Amino acid sequence: MVWISATSRWTKTGGINEMRIFSLRFACLLVFACFASFTWIKSIPGDVGSTVLPELQTLHKRLLVAEELGGQVSRDLSCILEQLRNISKAANITHLTSNTTTNTTPTETIRQPGGSDRQLFLLPNIYLFMPHLRQHPGSLLPNVVLGKGRHGVKREMQSYLVNTLSSLFYSLTASQWQDLLVIVFVAEADSDYVSHIAETIKKNFPKEVQYGLLEVVSPSEYYYPDFSRLKETFGDSTDRVKWRTKQILDFSFLMLYAQDKGTYYVQLEDDVIARVGYYNDMKTFTTQEASKEWLFLEFSKLGFIGKMFRTHDLPLIVEFFLMFQRDKPIDWLLDHILWVKVCNPEKDAQDCNRQKALLKKRYKPSLFQHVGLHSSLPGKLQHLKDKDFGKEILYQAHNNPAAKLSSSLKHYQQHSLERAYKGEDFFWALTPTKDDYILFTFPQPIYMSGYLFRSGNIETSGDKFYNTTVEVLPSDLSAQGKLLTGSPFAYKQSDKGFIIVGAFENGIAEHDIEEALQPISAVRLVVQSDADVWALLSEILIKV
Repeated sequence: MVWISATSRWTKTGGINEMRIFSLRFACLLVFACFASFTWIKSIPGDVGSTVLPELQTLHKRLLVAEELGGQVSRDLSCILEQLRNISKAANITHLTSNTTTNTTPTETIRQPGGSDRQLFLLPNIYLFMPHLRQHPGSLLPNVVLGKGRHGVKREMQSYLVNTLSSLFYSLTASQWQDLLVIVFVAEADSDYVSHIAETIKKNFPKEVQYGLLEVVSPSEYYYPDFSRLKETFGDSTDRVKWRTKQILDFSFLMLYAQDKGTYYVQLEDDVIARVGYYNDMKTFTTQEASKEWLFLEFSKLGFIGKMFRTHDLPLIVEFFLMFQRDKPIDWLLDHILWVKVCNPEKDAQDCNRQKALLKKRYKPSLFQHVGLHSSLPGKLQHLKDKDFGKEILYQAHNNPAAKLSSSLKHYQQHSLERAYKGEDFFWALTPTKDDYILFTFPQPIYMSGYLFRSGNIETSGDKFYNTTVEVLPSDLSAQGKLLTGSPFAYKQSDKGFIIVGAFENGIAEHDIEEALQPISAVRLVVQSDADVWALLSEILIKV
């Protein structure tokens, strides 16, 4: 998840070319100066040699010293040029731009020839840490499958991605859609697998993709190195060393891709669920901590789940990860960054832990819970649960006005409409069919400012009301004709005096009620077509 903001860019190509031209001019200047000096010495007439010989010897010694210094400068410039070639090899065929921020490591974004919108990103030393990338200039080009980092890899047993995305989108409001970007990084080079994931996401979340709330990206087939040359460390097997190294490369790719897409970056896994209202909780806490110095905020205590970074810190973090990618797991490396930044080796571990705690702020209760059982490491089972997450609320209670309730839908077990309306439970009904309804009739007409009906919950996100209208019955029936013809809203007449004022979209129906409709005698939900799944109401709010 990334909150969207703009970042500045500046041209890098000119700087490199100018430095290269300057060094060449300087070398030519040194050569020309030495040649002119020796030519002048040889042209001195012989009859005056006895008087000027001491001065010539002194000048000759000085010229030798100057020549030696010039050679040293030339060697230094050659070293600088070699370093520049390491970070700009692709500049021969592309144009470079750079994203820069104060007190951070600069990164370069290379645009592909032909005006493509796709970009590849570079760190100044990325070819030193990943030398195999030199063979394929486009190896850092992200494959944007869907879009206008979440992170996922193949699992042998089960996929959790759709449930994870459903929980992230479940409680978002329209205004929050404008502030949020969810990036799904499919950490595989298998194009068929990537296409399958993209189609699954597009099928389940068409509106989110169309709106630009959701992007799906994958790496180039040349991005990953040869993992067969890795050494076993800390007692880990070869397979585990490969797995943890690839995880570092996956996270690094996603971080670099997302660095210019927002102000904050939150790392998640594809097998988590989010607490209802997580977005507001994160935004409130981040706003409180915005003026303080920290490297990351924690919204879960499990591994890398729920870690929030400022996007302008990502290049520095990625460079550290890549530097030690073959040596240690990524969560250890994150802790080492804190150690390097604030720990004094002359003081004890207790002081070090106190200093590190200042750079990581923990939010409670946890906003993300791990639900997966099968790890992306084949054969590994992980029973990880965040005890600070607590029990998830499956319904939202409200103090609604008195009403007589009726419905053609049959509820499941104890999940009745009456209990849901009182805020004691959620309403869970068997599969709706066309013309099924839920009716709220008020003993006396009320002035109703609006309504909110939310279907599905965090555990059964698919059991929603689809193609279902919201209708109200004004107590003043004589005003209906004038309202339908003169109102700026596109109201439609239903039966029995009801007027259609809204409908469920993505499982939610929410709207204000126009003054001309007041007071209201009844509210009704009407199913307009047969459904394929059960229906669940987790929130009923009659605003008065």
